[in-house]
Amino acid sequence: MSHVTYKVVRHDSGFAYTTNGVFSEPFPTHDAALAAAKRVAREQRTPGATHVIEYEDANGKWHTETALGSDRPETDVKG
Repeated sequence: MSHVTYKVVRHDSGFAYTTNGVFSEPFPTHDAALAAAKRVAREQRTPGATHVIEYEDANGKWHTETALGSDRPETDVKG
């Protein structure tokens, strides 16, 4: 099982949450960014439907996989 950590940081004259080098939209306060990060982390753990997905990798090769709705990562938030 994978693990995703969301971290609240200063960003664009406010605060944002980040994971894997990607930032959320900016929030005016730390508390607002923290609440959003907690919501996103909770949603990330929520099981969903199983789907067949297609995606292109960095080398331009297309892949087809089955994404199990029950295969959700563990998440946490660092404020």
